Amino acid sequence: MTDTNLDLVVLDMAGTTVADDGLVERAFTAAAERLGEDPAAMIGHVRATMGESKITVFRHLFGGDEQRARQANAAFEEAYGELVSEGLVAPVPGAAEAVAALREQGRTVVLTTGFARVTQDAVLDALGWRDLADLTLCPADAGGRGRPYPDMVLAALLRTAAVDDVRRTVVAGDTSYDMLTGVRAGAGIVAGVLTGAHDGPALTEHGATHVLGSVAELPAAIREYEA
Repeated sequence: MTDTNLDLVVLDMAGTTVADDGLVERAFTAAAERLGEDPAAMIGHVRATMGESKITVFRHLFGGDEQRARQANAAFEEAYGELVSEGLVAPVPGAAEAVAALREQGRTVVLTTGFARVTQDAVLDALGWRDLADLTLCPADAGGRGRPYPDMVLAALLRTAAVDDVRRTVVAGDTSYDMLTGVRAGAGIVAGVLTGAHDGPALTEHGATHVLGSVAELPAAIREYEA
């Protein structure tokens, strides 16, 4: 590896490496109903902000009412955890192999999420992914701010010390907020994947340098970029 290689790869989970088949929306719906709210009035904002820290989404939906937002977030995490425990999450085809390939190339791989740590760990356990990546991060691990802030990407750089320049970082995700995060972090590659929430034009509009069919294409895309 040379000092121009992209040695730190920061990957989103749900929709990018993890196929949850709409479980985020289902958990939001369940959380709203448990709080006596109308999920139909909330789902548009939920879809538009896929990838964002879930507590931040609820703060917006409840007009800054912190207590209500925390109640809703707890209900969401509980509902999502129940869905995970029912075996309703699976890897995106080729995702685990892509992570393995990236690490074999000498790169450091970090998995990130907008979920709370307890939910992230439940997904990792369900998939048997505890040792898949070099590091996993949730918003709380990076000071509390999730996407579209660059904090988790920068925390990945600081914690791993894998690169000496943000431009040697790759960020990949399935949402507009993932793309904004990568741009704001100064990543050399900001890769959008088409296995999740948002389509190619939305990903490109928000800063994607590459749009891939899935994360399985990422190792080859990085190699091509470096060449």
